[in-house]
Amino acid sequence: MSDVKTFSLKNPWFTRSVLALVGIALVAALIGFVWVPRSHARDTMLSLWESICRAAGVPGAYFSPGLGETGKGPSEVIVMAQMMAPADNASIGRGATLAMRCTMCHGARGMSPAGTPHLAGQVAAATYKQLRDYKSGHRQSAIMRPLVEELSDQDMRDLAAYYAYLPRERLSDPVDQATPRLVRNGDPVRNVGACASCHTIEVKKPASPWLDGLPESYLRQQLLAFREGSRHNDVNSQMRNAVRNLSDEEVAALARYYASR
Repeated sequence: MSDVKTFSLKNPWFTRSVLALVGIALVAALIGFVWVPRSHARDTMLSLWESICRAAGVPGAYFSPGLGETGKGPSEVIVMAQMMAPADNASIGRGATLAMRCTMCHGARGMSPAGTPHLAGQVAAATYKQLRDYKSGHRQSAIMRPLVEELSDQDMRDLAAYYAYLPRERLSDPVDQATPRLVRNGDPVRNVGACASCHTIEVKKPASPWLDGLPESYLRQQLLAFREGSRHNDVNSQMRNAVRNLSDEEVAALARYYASR
């Protein structure tokens, strides 16, 4: 029998095993942190370093040179948990008065039959953020921009409080259907998070809108806008990253599912 110890570099079998394990680990790291992110990315994955950071979950703002002190970010709104604090009656009352100019598109009670988003029952922080983004130009709309230009910050908070106070009514009966896998679990291989982790009323995540019952055409339009990059007011590209690799069929299925709830 050999006097060479089993776990010794002098043992050729042990040395080869260690080298094989190191090689497997390197190949796995290259696949997981470089090849997968780059193969599924579109025009925003610009470098090897960016691919590694994105795969590790680092927000783009931490390593992207495009968002420095002189750059314009996706939004001027700083989303905080305090935004979820309940509003007082005075704020809701002021919001009701301001909302009179919104009824043509969003309905007298915040429920729109015209394909524009329902605002009744919407998370106040989500409505407030979108109003701010329309005013600052971070979200583009030829219709909304003139309507919000003269609103003060308090006006926007009051409007958001009023619509959050209204009950979300149903314009049609809900349709029972299986929850899509992307809603439940997402698709980690494609860097797609579960929709339900942010867009469920029970989650109470600041500034994440409640999607249940919104018009199907509106949901599909916004998902496609995020996917193609024409809408970009999502902080750290959260929505653009989530939908970048979705097919037209998957976008349509998600819009149909949330509209039916």
